[in-house]
Amino acid sequence: MKTDGELREDVLKELDWEPSVDERRIGAATSDGIVTLSGAVSSFAEKWNAERAVERVDGVRGIANEIEVQLAGERTDTDIARAAADALAWNSMVPVDKVMLRVESGWVTLRGEVEHDYQRRAAERAVRYLEGVRGVTNLITVTPKVEPSDIKREIERTFQRQAALDAESISIEVNGAEIELHGQVRSWAERYEAERAAWSAPGVATVRDHITVSPTG
Repeated sequence: MKTDGELREDVLKELDWEPSVDERRIGAATSDGIVTLSGAVSSFAEKWNAERAVERVDGVRGIANEIEVQLAGERTDTDIARAAADALAWNSMVPVDKVMLRVESGWVTLRGEVEHDYQRRAAERAVRYLEGVRGVTNLITVTPKVEPSDIKREIERTFQRQAALDAESISIEVNGAEIELHGQVRSWAERYEAERAAWSAPGVATVRDHITVSPTG
């Protein structure tokens, strides 16, 4: 198992490796596998990408992202709302007239109802990289049209197909369109892949991830 010093060194190297992140403006502290990110970046996208980079590091059990977004030039909420509305309208994966947005102090809140989780994620991705955005809250709900037994079967098959996952170490509970994941995996990245795979199944409205990370397990 890595020491806190070794984990911090790996985290800093991964941030340095990520081209979309200016690692010079980001600090990292580690304690028992928990990484706390600090500093200031010029966009919400950079803050988001820094967190994704840390998730890839072996030994990370959790992340506290305290990075601040400091914009170089201010855009009004009206400007951001107009750009976000256009971005949603031009994205073919976002259903027309299914997503509403609100902008307050640069923070975008998305609401609405879609049939698939990939549509919910596509809406968030469409506005995440817009200039002036300080953060995104995704409150879009997924309304499924699939039987629970079919959902569980599809997730189990997905876990078995993917080389990055140890399907035997993860259990799945289905309550309607709500999925609960339990078990133990070897890395934060594997936990993320399990959750992502569960979300990808048709008909999933909610995923509650109770999987624990044990690098030496």
